[in-house]
Amino acid sequence: MAAKLRKGDKVIVLTGKDKGKTGEIATVDPKAGKAVVNGINIAIRHQRQTQTNQGGRQPKAMPIDLSNLAIVDAKGKPTRVGFRMDGDKKVRFAKSTGDVI
Repeated sequence: MAAKLRKGDKVIVLTGKDKGKTGEIATVDPKAGKAVVNGINIAIRHQRQTQTNQGGRQPKAMPIDLSNLAIVDAKGKPTRVGFRMDGDKKVRFAKSTGDVI
């Protein structure tokens, strides 16, 4: 199945403690159905000190379920994603505006 949300997409959180916040997708795990969004779903993780890392309590973005994310269209509103054929290429488009993403 084609990916509706991909790395680099600007998304908005629909539910949870970060509802309404926007960010850019850093990584996507399609098998687990989760994505890591920069600045969203931050948790404190304790890190052991190494030669390159000072260690201590470090904030880390944790995965969030893809069903709780929606892509942001050109107007800054959340929208669903559809697929259509432009010539011989399959492209994603915003269902609200019809614009190609």
